[in-house]
Amino acid sequence: MKPRRPASAPPDQSSYDEFEASELFCERCRRARPVRKHLLLILPTGKKYDYVCSVCGHSVGSKTDDDASAFSIFQA
Repeated sequence: MKPRRPASAPPDQSSYDEFEASELFCERCRRARPVRKHLLLILPTGKKYDYVCSVCGHSVGSKTDDDASAFSIFQA
């Protein structure tokens, strides 16, 4: 019987704070395609981005980040 190795420590969670999509599935093209990220809205809670297929221009997803610093610029 082999001795059990101790469980390895989980990876540092700070390295998984945010992901950027490089390819997403496009319903119009019926396959994974490269995407472009466009700023859609600046909200009090953060910025909302729209992911668009770089081949056909179809919207394939969205993302909201938690950075509300840009909203404070527009407040009086």
